[in-house]
Amino acid sequence: MSSISTFTPGAKKHLTETDIRSKFITPALSGTGGAGWNLMTQIQEEKYFTKGRVIVRGKTVQRGEAKKADYILYYKPNLPIAVIEAKDNNHSVGAGMQQALEYAEILDVPFAYSTNGDAFLEHDRTAVGGTVTREIPLDQFPSPEALWTRYCAAKNLTPPQAAVATQDYYDDGSRKSPRYYQLVAVNRAVEAIARGENRILLVMATGTGKTYTAFQIIWRLWKAGTKKRILFLVDRNILADQTKTNDFKPFGQAMTKITNRTVDKAFEIYLCLYQAVTGTAEDQNIYKQFSPDFFDLIVVDECHRGSAADDAAWRQVLEYFTTATQIGLTATPKETKEVSNSEYFGEPIYTYSLRQGIADGFLAPYKVVRIGLDKDLDGWRPEDGQIDKHGQLIEDREYNDSDYDKNLILEKRTETVAAKVTEFLRATNRFAKTIVFCENIDHAERMRQAMVNANPDLAAANSKYVMRITGDNEEGKAQLDNFIDPEATYPVVACTSRLMSTGVDAQTCHLIVLDKRIGSMTEFKQIIGRGTRINEDYNKFFFTIMDFRRATALFADPSFDGDPVQIYEPGPDDPPIPPDDNGTTPTVAEDPPDYGDGSIIDTGTGTTPATKYYVHDVPVSVAMERVQYLDENGKLITESLTDYSRKAVLKNYASLDAFLASWKAADRKQAILEELASQGVFLDELAEQVGQGFDPFDLVCHIAFDRPPLTRRERADGVRKRDIFGKYETKARTVLEALLDKYADAGIASVESLEILKVDPLRAFGTPVEIINLFGGKPGYLAALHELETALYQEAA
Repeated sequence: MSSISTFTPGAKKHLTETDIRSKFITPALSGTGGAGWNLMTQIQEEKYFTKGRVIVRGKTVQRGEAKKADYILYYKPNLPIAVIEAKDNNHSVGAGMQQALEYAEILDVPFAYSTNGDAFLEHDRTAVGGTVTREIPLDQFPSPEALWTRYCAAKNLTPPQAAVATQDYYDDGSRKSPRYYQLVAVNRAVEAIARGENRILLVMATGTGKTYTAFQIIWRLWKAGTKKRILFLVDRNILADQTKTNDFKPFGQAMTKITNRTVDKAFEIYLCLYQAVTGTAEDQNIYKQFSPDFFDLIVVDECHRGSAADDAAWRQVLEYFTTATQIGLTATPKETKEVSNSEYFGEPIYTYSLRQGIADGFLAPYKVVRIGLDKDLDGWRPEDGQIDKHGQLIEDREYNDSDYDKNLILEKRTETVAAKVTEFLRATNRFAKTIVFCENIDHAERMRQAMVNANPDLAAANSKYVMRITGDNEEGKAQLDNFIDPEATYPVVACTSRLMSTGVDAQTCHLIVLDKRIGSMTEFKQIIGRGTRINEDYNKFFFTIMDFRRATALFADPSFDGDPVQIYEPGPDDPPIPPDDNGTTPTVAEDPPDYGDGSIIDTGTGTTPATKYYVHDVPVSVAMERVQYLDENGKLITESLTDYSRKAVLKNYASLDAFLASWKAADRKQAILEELASQGVFLDELAEQVGQGFDPFDLVCHIAFDRPPLTRRERADGVRKRDIFGKYETKARTVLEALLDKYADAGIASVESLEILKVDPLRAFGTPVEIINLFGGKPGYLAALHELETALYQEAA
């Protein structure tokens, strides 16, 4: 590696940021005479650490900008210790510091640096007094050992504690690195335990890899020799099995799963359901076959589920093994008068929320389709003396959606829900994995029958197209792995009540249907989490929630932390898919009872009433229509879309003249439209309301400045009538005529892209280079294109 380059100050000003990095910064870190950082193992340059938010716009899905650090420095692999933001030499040394500090905070690294190739500005985030910021000469950047020593001193880490904190991660040889938030969670937990903390709480949204995070924590503590016997507690059989065969597989022969209430003390890593080691009778509490000091570490997965109460099963286990270090993992920390995670574990040492996961692009955003049924909104009262299908006299009172599918069954209601779900699937993808959440097992079975009747062709082709997957049904539970498997086509539609609300890693779930009342934020977040995983290989970037019970009103709860990208409430005759998606695919009982064999049986909610009425002849229909969207900050827009868009345009352009001047001056008109879209102007959705075929330019002028809109075809015809292409040769004129047709069909964005020259009918005129040469080269082609655009919008000027 060469030493630091020498340039005259004037020459240095002409270098790009990339040149500054390669000629000055990288040599200062790892070159001859540099600070001693290993270029292969300790330096990552231009490192992307987020994926970029998934942006759903109309019929398209794209990634937003991902966060990228110029340099991340590691003391050891997966132990980041510093970030560096570089600027070219026309900036000051500290010009990148604010960005460096933002990234340092996100990545949880102690040291942030900014540089322009002349020197480094350091910000020590561990400092609570004395010098926090200082300038360092370019050739005096601190070594890895120097930074680590300063960090250990700031954290009061003793050498034995530091040895645990630097224990290697598990590496399967693929060089795959954990995501940044997983590193933060693992490193904070391991360091806290190394310092002697014994109660740890980690809050990580569903779909962010809690089990993998737990594995790396356990692996490092196990390999360091700090924790020799470890218990991993779960409350779903499938969770234990998934954990053993997937994330925990590297433990190999050192690991066992406690089954059949038998204990073998010859292992080091134990997986078990807490129901399998506890019970109401003393002889069922088999965890007491272990001595109280047997385990060094206990990790409780999903420690929110009915389990934060003082008398919860896992609380009994933890209090028995009170000398062990204990870690709680949850997606939804529970804090009520009766139940508390933080009361037991303390405040979370790290939280990675659903909102943050969506913003980073690691979790899928979602749309919401709200459907209000007339009997839900208006209630239903039986006629005097009305009997149900079994001849029972129906109690005379007002029934509402708190009764439906519990003590009053409106069979037509179930059929209507199934019809709407089927209509959505027919319009998008009939093989999109779908979970329908029902009130109870009986409701789930009736929903299964209704979905079969609504899809007779596919149900006849394969009996597993629709399955009831509930705790009491062995056939359904046997299909759970196939539903989760992205490569398995069947089952497609799973009707459930509680069994699939947690712990089911359904990566390709595209549709979640809520036909049950949900009063618990914990359960609501868990259900939403069934769809938040992204699977790019199977084109799963977002999902849809179809809500029949107004459960998504919980979005407005301050404790909810991940907003939808769109909320749509169709009317009686409207399709159940949002208007920009037609035909495209891009308080309850907190826990079900335990039946002693590790199974969780979902029985629905509340107490089953003595009398249940089945009414088969009361019609049910869709009753309402309302469309709502989210602004660029993720907040629900409560005014009309047109009014909101008008205000968004006027924030950028105070008058029509200002907009026209900016439009006329823009080399790329599409750039203005993209900027407006980023400010919350929903052009695709406005087109649905105003009418198809209008130029976005006309939509903006119409909704913001009350100008009558012209269609793209009308604008194209106006240009033809003026015959402005007469000065061009015949072939070039034909190209411009074809571009005009493309504009009329697809809009200005397609015309401004050179890719348009590769598609019919333009490619009939030759290669893109040959077409451009018809105009004397690229400058001539771009000038002709500019003339075309000027003519299209001439009367507007």
